[in-house]
Amino acid sequence: MADLMVVKWYATVLRQNMFAERVAEIAPVALHYGATQYRVHVDNDDRYKINQLTWMPDHKNWYAYWEGPEMIEFRARWLGKYQVPITYAWTTEIASGEANLRNGNGNGGSISSPPGEGDPHSAPVAPA
Repeated sequence: MADLMVVKWYATVLRQNMFAERVAEIAPVALHYGATQYRVHVDNDDRYKINQLTWMPDHKNWYAYWEGPEMIEFRARWLGKYQVPITYAWTTEIASGEANLRNGNGNGGSISSPPGEGDPHSAPVAPA
């Protein structure tokens, strides 16, 4: 499983939407450096917090991306639109999952009725 790099950007005042869009534009460049996926999240409680998530196979690929010409130019061009220092953390993903909504309830099976509704093996619920 690839390791996850989380860059914690913090936009300056009144620049959060514009800067979040710029991060979303530069994030796919990581795929050219071996990333298997990327995501950009904006915090709902603090709209100035922007998390850039990048799944990389190893440190070498990450630093090739982070110190590559695109990211150097990105950080220089948008300096003043984000706060420094930029913090990032290398994390190990130990579990992941997602719902398969095309097949019903997310586990690949059909959608079933809740207990007590159409299930002949469930006990009836007494009114309170």
